[in-house]
Amino acid sequence: MKSILLFLLLYVTQTRADVRLPAIISDHMVLQQQAKVKLWGWSEPSEPITITTSWDNASYTASKSGDARWMASIQTPAAGGPYQITIKGYNQIILTDVMIGEVWLMSGQSNMEWSGNNKLPESLEEMPNATNKLIRFFHIPRTTSQTPQDDVHAKWVVCNPDDMKKFSAIGFFFGKKINEVLHYPMGLINASWGGTPAEVWTPEEVVSADPTLTAAADKLKPFDGWPVKTARAYNGMIYPIINYEIAGVLWYQGESNVGTNDTYMALFSRMIKSWRQGWSKELPFY
Repeated sequence: MKSILLFLLLYVTQTRADVRLPAIISDHMVLQQQAKVKLWGWSEPSEPITITTSWDNASYTASKSGDARWMASIQTPAAGGPYQITIKGYNQIILTDVMIGEVWLMSGQSNMEWSGNNKLPESLEEMPNATNKLIRFFHIPRTTSQTPQDDVHAKWVVCNPDDMKKFSAIGFFFGKKINEVLHYPMGLINASWGGTPAEVWTPEEVVSADPTLTAAADKLKPFDGWPVKTARAYNGMIYPIINYEIAGVLWYQGESNVGTNDTYMALFSRMIKSWRQGWSKELPFY
């Protein structure tokens, strides 16, 4: 009987200590400079969560939603680092090697996805010299979902030849240029998928609210290797990071909508508007 009680006590203690973070909030991440950025995660509904940042030793108290999710907004300084962030509930998580700089999201289809793995000569030529502690990659794998998701299977990595070879070439050279000119740490998020139409990157309610866009979406023919159903990539690859503060978006896409080109301007404009609404800012969209 004593052993059973001890087991239950240990189980309850371990459960109470499980403050969790999404994959995008981790060691080696880059946070947008001079901004109110959001940090969030999961815990017991009543668990007090405090956050301390090493750049100013300020402490923040997370707000709770009542459903085991918490969120806090913290103020970031000008570009610099590395720093630490301590997140304390019943347990404590210390995030290390956190940089403050510029964060950009790369998305769309193959022109954005292509990398040194696709034998691009510029990437292969640059690869041996691609070690750079001021450039960080967060590569979201191809993922679909019928409903918006809370998290992705990815991690922040410091730029190195092997990961640079696998990362978006456009994304890398964009980040490299800004880093060389402005000396900012660069956080580059890649969420792209070759061959995808814009519908899969657009929230379901945006398309379904317009009969013309719905009819165009119904004309898309399924192909092996990429999705065509509305919102599938948005739900799995964009929605999970929509609370993460970014400076803007780089986008390459359009070929897969040639067959419904007469509705593309309306679709793409509304897709951009929906992303800006999601991030609650007028994101530059290049």
